[in-house]
Amino acid sequence: MSKFKKNGSKGMPAISTASLPDIVFMLLFFFMVTTVMRETTLFVSVVTPKATEIKKMEKKSLVSYVYIGSPVKRMQTSYGTAARIQLNDAFAEVSEIQEFIATEREAKDEKEIPYMTTSIKADETVKMGIITDVKQELRKANALKINYSTRKGTY
Repeated sequence: MSKFKKNGSKGMPAISTASLPDIVFMLLFFFMVTTVMRETTLFVSVVTPKATEIKKMEKKSLVSYVYIGSPVKRMQTSYGTAARIQLNDAFAEVSEIQEFIATEREAKDEKEIPYMTTSIKADETVKMGIITDVKQELRKANALKINYSTRKGTY
């Protein structure tokens, strides 16, 4: 009868932590797979011009990007080598910029709309005519805060 003790002196066993590293690595892989680093896939090659007096943007969530450049190599067979405009994940024409700005405004809170900025990321070899056309359409869409993306350096 020594096998069955009735005094209850035996306590609860400790929780095993042997599977804890497995759980940590599963969580790590989950967040690595589900995290999105880049919101848009670039279909145009953009080498921004150099500038000496640059300032970093503070609230990048309020920035809408307009990419202007020649299509990347894999897209040149379909779209040629002439400079194109990219809005989000698709090529666009100048006439589509007003609609793009309107949809960007609808996605933001009403209080944030006055602080929205449109950033033009144009290749340094792009002709100014395309950039001027884009600026005119932004003016028509009442998107008057325009930023030019550059890289630091002397020209």
